[in-house]
Amino acid sequence: MKQSLLFVPTLKDAPKDAEVKSHKIMSRAGLIKQVAAGIYTYLPLGYRVIRNIEKIIREELDKIGASEMLMPALQPSNLWEESGRWEQYGPELMRLKDRKDRDFCLGPTHEEIVTQSVRDYVNSYKKLPLVLYQIQTKFRDEMRPRFGLMRGREFIMKDAYTFTESYEDLDIWYKKFTDAYIKIFQRCGLDTKIVSSDVGQIGGDEADEFMVMSEVGEDTITYCRSCSYAANQEHSGLEVGDACPECGGTIAIAKGIEVGNIFKLGTKYSESMNANFVTKEGTQAPIIMGCYGLGISRTLMASVEQHSKDDSILWPKEIAPFDVHIIPINIKDDIQRETSLKIYTDLSSKGYEVLLDDREERAGSKFKDADLIGIQYRIIVGKDAKDAKIEFVDRSKEGKEVIEIENLAKYI
Repeated sequence: MKQSLLFVPTLKDAPKDAEVKSHKIMSRAGLIKQVAAGIYTYLPLGYRVIRNIEKIIREELDKIGASEMLMPALQPSNLWEESGRWEQYGPELMRLKDRKDRDFCLGPTHEEIVTQSVRDYVNSYKKLPLVLYQIQTKFRDEMRPRFGLMRGREFIMKDAYTFTESYEDLDIWYKKFTDAYIKIFQRCGLDTKIVSSDVGQIGGDEADEFMVMSEVGEDTITYCRSCSYAANQEHSGLEVGDACPECGGTIAIAKGIEVGNIFKLGTKYSESMNANFVTKEGTQAPIIMGCYGLGISRTLMASVEQHSKDDSILWPKEIAPFDVHIIPINIKDDIQRETSLKIYTDLSSKGYEVLLDDREERAGSKFKDADLIGIQYRIIVGKDAKDAKIEFVDRSKEGKEVIEIENLAKYI
């Protein structure tokens, strides 16, 4: 894409209400724009990253046999009354009435809707297991929206649900989702810890959270330096230097951003909403359920927290908005302009996502914007273009290399 046509409103200074690094630099880099407290527009650059995260999620969930669907954000109160959550959920539930004075809510989660969607179809063990997921906007009326995309009132989330005939099968799918989440976050360039947690408002029998270690995280995590043990401190009661309850190693403490959570719901929703099936023995039994959430907008925010400095982002490869950034020093120079266009056309034809800075701006402004945009691979077309040479920069490494243009494709 040509940068002159891409809407990237970069800022010299961060908004005054931006408290944490990711909020500051996402605003400066033209990724997001605040509409109201906890409500943001995802501008083109930020939305390209969101779509790449979604692509990774779809690939990994499709591999394990999940089917994608889309449920309504607007949910009638009667389904929430069936589950018992209409009164239980609390003030975070965004409630509204239609013109006929009927109660609705904007969905913070979709256990009721998905249970209603399958209960008339899944009437036999022969139709189990069933695994469904969606990617959709969620709504929660947070008391204190803060830290940009960390705690918003409207956010993008992937939620998935499993329906099985036994708890043994639930355990199998719980493990499949755990492994899929590990792969998703690795591909997004995030190192996560799996932390046992409270079931909270979702309910059920067991839950785990996927945490990205970050000083701006809202949760305090105790973890072992020697094994994979990790737990939310409010549940473990452990302090720095204590012995690990699993291996005897040393406990450390860090702040964490929750980017995913998984729950063994059991029969909490199937019993209250009469989602039953006929077993192999011919008896009626409630379907065993699990649910699996992944915060897509939070993953974007966590990635910026981990992969940025005050004036620049360095995106992990798979979620970067573009693969390559071409920067001609002087777009008015015929040789530089034509060389840049040829490289742009050649790389695009080979399947690369390429951004060409064709703006009539000073080189210094171009490089400042390029640092904010955060693409790892940069091609600089300058005076050496007359000798068929360009500068190639891998921003994950120090320095730059002058290479022959004819070798660029092989080099990349």
